[in-house]
Amino acid sequence: MWILSHASSAISSVGSSDMREFFATCPKGLEYLLVDELNGLGASDVREALAGVYFRGELEVGYRACLWSRLASRILVPIAEFAAEDGDALSAGALGVVWSEHLGVTASFAVDAVGSSRGITNSQYAALRIKDAIVDQFRDTTGERPNVDTERPAVRVNLVLRQGKAIVSIDLSGVPLHRRGYRQGSGAAPLKENLAAAMLLRAGWPTIFAAGGGLVDPLCGSATLLIEAALMAGDVAPGLRRAYFGFSGWRGHDAALWKKLHDEAQTRATAGLQILRPVFFGFDQDPGVLNEAKRNAQMAELSGFIHLGRQSLEHLHRPRELERPGLVICNPPYGERMGADSGVAPLYRLLGEKLKAEFPFWHASVITSDAELGHAIGLRADKKYRLYNGALECVLLNFDLTPHREEPRPVKPLSDGAQMLKNRIEKNYRHLRKRTEREGISCWRVYDADLPEYAAAIDIYRTLEAVVYLHIQEYQAPADVPEDVARTRFRELARVAAEVLGVARDHVALKTRRRGKGGEKYGRLDECGKFLEVGEGGLRFFVNLRDYLDTGLFLDHRPLRTRIRTMSRGKRFLNLFCYTGSVSVYAAAGGAIETTSVDLSQTYLDWAAQNLALNGFGEPQHKLVWADVLGYLQSHSAMYDLIFVDPPTFSNSKRADDFDIQRDHVRLLTLCGERLFPGGTILFSNNFRRFKLDAAALEEFAIRDISASTIPFDFERNARIHRAWELKR
Repeated sequence: MWILSHASSAISSVGSSDMREFFATCPKGLEYLLVDELNGLGASDVREALAGVYFRGELEVGYRACLWSRLASRILVPIAEFAAEDGDALSAGALGVVWSEHLGVTASFAVDAVGSSRGITNSQYAALRIKDAIVDQFRDTTGERPNVDTERPAVRVNLVLRQGKAIVSIDLSGVPLHRRGYRQGSGAAPLKENLAAAMLLRAGWPTIFAAGGGLVDPLCGSATLLIEAALMAGDVAPGLRRAYFGFSGWRGHDAALWKKLHDEAQTRATAGLQILRPVFFGFDQDPGVLNEAKRNAQMAELSGFIHLGRQSLEHLHRPRELERPGLVICNPPYGERMGADSGVAPLYRLLGEKLKAEFPFWHASVITSDAELGHAIGLRADKKYRLYNGALECVLLNFDLTPHREEPRPVKPLSDGAQMLKNRIEKNYRHLRKRTEREGISCWRVYDADLPEYAAAIDIYRTLEAVVYLHIQEYQAPADVPEDVARTRFRELARVAAEVLGVARDHVALKTRRRGKGGEKYGRLDECGKFLEVGEGGLRFFVNLRDYLDTGLFLDHRPLRTRIRTMSRGKRFLNLFCYTGSVSVYAAAGGAIETTSVDLSQTYLDWAAQNLALNGFGEPQHKLVWADVLGYLQSHSAMYDLIFVDPPTFSNSKRADDFDIQRDHVRLLTLCGERLFPGGTILFSNNFRRFKLDAAALEEFAIRDISASTIPFDFERNARIHRAWELKR
C-alpha cells in the first residue's frame, strides 16, 4: 500500500543523481523476508510497507532485484506523483510527464492500474486515462503514436491511486517475477514460486543444505518447492531463464549493465550447478501431475538433480540416499482450495505419523489455511508464520522432528511470594471479570504491579474466536533488587498467570527487560508477524502481542476512544501521532465526515489502514499521512473540529527534529489551535508521569483536566497511567 502525505509533479532522486527510488511489491507476509533480501542485494534505505518494500539504490540495484529476488512480485521505479481526485486531474498529471524520456514513438506500452480516488472508482478507467494521455502527448509532439500491447509491451506503466493521489511508475519486471519461465503446469493447487521460496527460507532450507541435508516433498504436485529449493542451493538467479523484462524497451535501460549482471549470474549458476548435490526427492500419486513436474524440472534445467516418483503418502519412507537429516516440506490440499474438508483430515494425520516414524532428527514444514488441519498433524509446531497463497490466508508450521522422551516433570511448589501473587491475580480476576463480560470488554488489564516484588502488567486479550491470550510486560525493577532475583520473580509471574487464568503457555507473550549497553532495556522483540483480531466497542482491531513493544491497542485509552466516538458526529477529525489508528476508527464509527491520521512510522500507518479497512472505513475521506506531526501542522492549512493528540514522551527519529513532550508541548498545542475551527476541541493525552502542563503559556485556551474520567476501571490501581486535558479556543 502506498501512503502519501503530499503531491509533487515528479519524483526525483535525492543526493547522488545515480540514486533512484524503487518499490518492490510482494504477497502479504513476505515483507520482512524481502527487506533482508534487498539489503543483501545492496539496496539502501530499505523499509517495509503493506505488501511491499521501499528501497533506494542505483539502477544496478533495481536490475539485481529483477534478476535475483526470489520473493518480490514486481520492481517499480516511480517517475511521477500528483493529485488525482478525478479523471481530468489524472490526465493532467499524466500529461506533465515527459513520456519521450521513457519510450519511443514506435515502441509498445501497457498501463496497469490499482486503487481508486474520490472521482475514480474503476481502475480500468484510470488506466485508460493514462493511456490516452500518453498517446495524446506523442501525437501532439510527433504526429505519431505508440501502440498498446498488453501482453509483452516494450514499456509497462504502473499506476497506483490512493487517497486522492497518483503514483506513476515504470514496471521493470514487466510480468510478475514469480513467473520464472520454467513452470508449464500447476496441478490442482497452484503455489506461486515466490511463496514457495518464502516457505523454504522460513523453514531454514539454506542452512540445512549447507549442513549436508536433502529435501523431500511427499506431495510434490508440479515440483515448485523442489525446483525453488534447487535454484537456491545451486546459486541460480530466479530470473536467469526469463526471456522478457519490462525494461527491455525503456529508454532508461542500460543494456551493457544488464548484460554484465546477466553474464555474472550465468557464471555463478554454471559454477553452482557443477557442485550441486542431487538431494531433491518429490513424490505424488497423480501421474498427470508428475508429468507436469518432470517438464517443469526440464525447463528449469534441473531434471538431473531432482528425483521424481509416483508414490502415495502411505508408502513414504526416507530416501536411502539421504543419510544426513534434512527437510520435509509440502503444500498439502486444504478445504478452501480443494473442497471436501472432511476428506483431507486423515491425510494430515497420516502425514504427521510418517514424519514422526520416518524422519527422526529432520525438520518439517507444512503450509495450510485451516488451523484444525494443522492440529490433525499431531505434532507441536516450533514456529508459525502467517503467509498468503493468493488471497487465502495460510499458516506455515515448522516442526523439529528430534525425538524426545516425554517424562512427567514434577510440579515445583510455589514460593510464598508466588502464592501471594496467585491469590492476588485470582482476586482481581473475580472482581473484574463480571464487569468486563457485562460491558462486552474483551481486552483488559487484570494485574498491574499490585505486589511490588512482582513488577509487571498482565493484560488479557480475547480474540473474536474467543481464544484467550496474555500479554505480560515487565516493569523496571528497583535498583536494590538483584537481576537474578528479578528474573526468578518474572518467571514465577508468567507461570502463575498462565495457570490461574487457564491460558496455554504458547498463548502467553512476554516482554522482558535485559541489561544492555546504556542501561536497562527491553530485549529484542520477535518478528513472527502474527496478528490477532479482537473486538472493542463493536469494532474490530488487529493486535500483535509479540513483535513490538506495544500491542497496537492502548487499553488505558478505552474511555478516551469512547469519548471521541461520541464527539465526532459531523466533525472533521485529526489524529496526531496516530499510532495504529484505533482512535480514527472510533471517530469514523461515530460519524466523522472525515478523518486524518498522521504518523512518522510507515509500519503504523499501514497497520492503521488495515484497521480502518477491517471496519469498512476505506473511503478516501479517511486519510493517512506519513509526516512529522509538527511539520504537518506548520505546512498544511486544513482546519478541523476535533483534534486528538497523544504524543510520545520523546522522539529522536532520523526523519524529524528531536521531540520532548515537556519542552515542546506548548508549541505543539499552539499549532493545533491554529488548525482548529471556532468552537473546536483538542483532546490532549500523554503518559509522562512527571509532565506538567504549562497552562500560563496556553492562556488562549480554556483548559479542563479530564484525566479522572478517562481512566478505565481496570486501571484504577494505576491512575497515573496517563493524563488527559480538554482544550477549547
